Amino acid sequence: MSSFIIEGGHSLKGNITPQGAKNEALQVICATLLTKEEVVIENIPNILDVNNLIELLRDLGVEIRKTGSGTYSFKAEQIDISFTETEEFRKKSAAMRGSIMLVGPLLARFGEVVVPKPGGDKIGRRRLDTHFNSIMKLGAEMTSDDKNQIIKLSAKKLKGTYILLDEASVTGTANLIMAAVMSEGETVIYNAACEPYVEQLCRMLVRMGAGIEGIGSNKLFVKGVTSLKGCSHRLLPDMIETGSFIGMAAMTASELTIKNTSVENLGIIPDSFRRLGITIEQKGDDLFIPRHDGYTIESFMDGSILTISDSPWPGLTPDLLSVMLVVATKARGSVLIHQKMFESRLFFVDKLIDMGAQIILCDPHRAVVIGLDDRFHLRGTTMTSPDIRAGISLLIAAMCADGISTIHNIDQIDRGYQDIDKRLNELGASIERK
Repeated sequence: MSSFIIEGGHSLKGNITPQGAKNEALQVICATLLTKEEVVIENIPNILDVNNLIELLRDLGVEIRKTGSGTYSFKAEQIDISFTETEEFRKKSAAMRGSIMLVGPLLARFGEVVVPKPGGDKIGRRRLDTHFNSIMKLGAEMTSDDKNQIIKLSAKKLKGTYILLDEASVTGTANLIMAAVMSEGETVIYNAACEPYVEQLCRMLVRMGAGIEGIGSNKLFVKGVTSLKGCSHRLLPDMIETGSFIGMAAMTASELTIKNTSVENLGIIPDSFRRLGITIEQKGDDLFIPRHDGYTIESFMDGSILTISDSPWPGLTPDLLSVMLVVATKARGSVLIHQKMFESRLFFVDKLIDMGAQIILCDPHRAVVIGLDDRFHLRGTTMTSPDIRAGISLLIAAMCADGISTIHNIDQIDRGYQDIDKRLNELGASIERK
């Protein structure tokens, strides 16, 4: 198990460019299974979750070539669908939650798929009902083997229908879209997730020959086709990395320019950080964060404490609440962080409390942060990363703290952030990998 040794108190200075979007990469890589023709994807991040998915597709028989930095060619002409019934497949796919998005394309193209109940972050219950219930409405039959922890879906022919999703799940919507594009007739998906990643997936599928209308909205009309062709696609910059760098810059009193952020696809992320008192200047498609000697959390207009919560797009993505919570510990003022989706994602705050932060964990979903400004400083400590987003948040806290901090289990951070130690050290950080 690898670790980071971080010497706190170093300010950063310079330019940094976000990697390709992790969440989009997992979706569009799975979508390459829908065609026998070549699909070229650019700006793929070199991170564990994505690399593991690429290897899994290679095991399935996909011909994969790396043709440049972050650019891969996928050709799923010869697929060994029987591999999904092997113990090796079950073990590899169960280790990453993104493998659940193999269901839609494999079922659409081959009429059957066997998948294990997937793993991923240890951040509480992440139900899969939306995935399977919606795909079964297309005509798939599901059997569950609890002893072996596997699920099998089969369908002689998927047929389009009206589907109202019980939640605006991003991966659930993506899975359903990939199944629907080769279903017979039209599928109407209401309460669809409309994050930029889903929009990107839809636009890629349209270039492949799919018929999708309503892209970017929560109501999609998918007209099934019999086959899809190849295409080229480029991933958006990762909005979660962009948000992480905004918070990191403010908390470490750094002057940072975040390059090529695709501002139009950031939604309310910049304004949410501005509510914490952080100055963000837009310069074209770049975001400039000047040095902050302090920042003050806003209150609501009636003077009550600010609440920051996650909600379906175009609301605030839940993946940034951990970062915003950490950033608030050094602010002036107080804020209530309300994490609605995952009941265990705030449990990492005990590590911040050990560092000297003043945080009241109200319940599994809510925490009140009392910003200490410069009255107290966070102190270095030893901690373990429980998941990707908590991991980057603890790294930000350690970079701001007095003394030396150690973060164990940094494989969790590597799952979502490419060469984060090298990239930050080039800007002035002091992070050693062991």
